[in-house]
Amino acid sequence: MTKVVNPFWKSSYSGQENACVEVADTATHGRAVRDSKQHPEDGTAPLLAVSREAWRCFVRQF
Repeated sequence: MTKVVNPFWKSSYSGQENACVEVADTATHGRAVRDSKQHPEDGTAPLLAVSREAWRCFVRQF
């Protein structure tokens, strides 16, 4: 299970729309990504977890 260590924040690419992507830091220094429409605070929201290296590679593409 991915441990999220900081609050999720809205992606700057989401603009002002309600359909957003949210990102948070993980305990392994990677990132957890979730859909803003599906974020129950009980920990049952689906997450995509990526390593620090994978996140850096992804961000460099933009």
